[in-house]
Amino acid sequence: MKIDRLIGILSVLLQKETTTAPQLAEQFEVSRRTINRDIEALCNAGIPIQTSQGFGGGISIMDGYRMDRTILTSKDMQMILAGLRSLDSVSGSHYYGQLMEKLQAGSSKFISGRDSILIDLSSWYKGSLAPKIEVIQDAIENRKLLTFMYFAPSGESNRIIEPYYVVFKWSSWYVWGRKVSSGDLPCADRSGTERCLKRGDFRLFKLNRMDKVAISDTEFACREVPMPDLSNERIFPGGIMVKALFAPEVKWRLVEEFGPHCYTETEGGKLLFSADYTDMENLLAWILTFGEKAEVLEPKEVRESLLKVAETMRITYGGKDK
Repeated sequence: MKIDRLIGILSVLLQKETTTAPQLAEQFEVSRRTINRDIEALCNAGIPIQTSQGFGGGISIMDGYRMDRTILTSKDMQMILAGLRSLDSVSGSHYYGQLMEKLQAGSSKFISGRDSILIDLSSWYKGSLAPKIEVIQDAIENRKLLTFMYFAPSGESNRIIEPYYVVFKWSSWYVWGRKVSSGDLPCADRSGTERCLKRGDFRLFKLNRMDKVAISDTEFACREVPMPDLSNERIFPGGIMVKALFAPEVKWRLVEEFGPHCYTETEGGKLLFSADYTDMENLLAWILTFGEKAEVLEPKEVRESLLKVAETMRITYGGKDK
């Protein structure tokens, strides 16, 4: 739509000192003639756009111009405020609250009725998460290496990374960063980081598994950073085809976690569940949360593992002499 393109062009001009018609044409995938007409339309709307010819010339907005909030609709403002509230719910500072006050000041005519979207990104661990997020954000902003103790299934170890993004996904918080290689560090920084130094790749680190998060004095050079692939296919590739029978009273859990089409009802009233699982340990832990209300049919090794767990638990709780 033309109005969307006009707003997009205005946003580019507000963020850059100067640009050119060919650059805008390529970015918005239209002809240069169309861009020229769009620039004329913005000028007619009162936007102080100036053009200059020759080397270093281009299209720019006159110094001192600021975008009037009237360019935002009521729905735009509601969405912006909902996003800021969601970040404020986990923030350890008052930054987002102060930013909301700035946006709301003098904008009452754009905000009608009650809030229709409320998002709370905090968790039971807000007390420990907020300080970690604040430290990580400072490290990202100042291009400083981040150090922390990390607890993984393979054990705990000291890590050093170049932090790039704070990520909220799958109801948890992560930091996306590059694991530092030994060649990137002065010798004094290398002790205790052997596990981290083996690979210089990018990966997600879960904040709840991080402890002693601190900013290093060592700066790192900004590099081309691949965006994290957060698709379910990438993170949860599957490989363990599971079939199980569940009691009907746990239907709500299956629907909540896998959707209403993850099972079929049998003649006896039980729920025949099937899914492609990725991690055996997590699968066993998940099945055990259902107790006697779940029976795994396939694969055979999962049934055998559950039997061993049950026998061990029976011994632990006094099922037979120790």
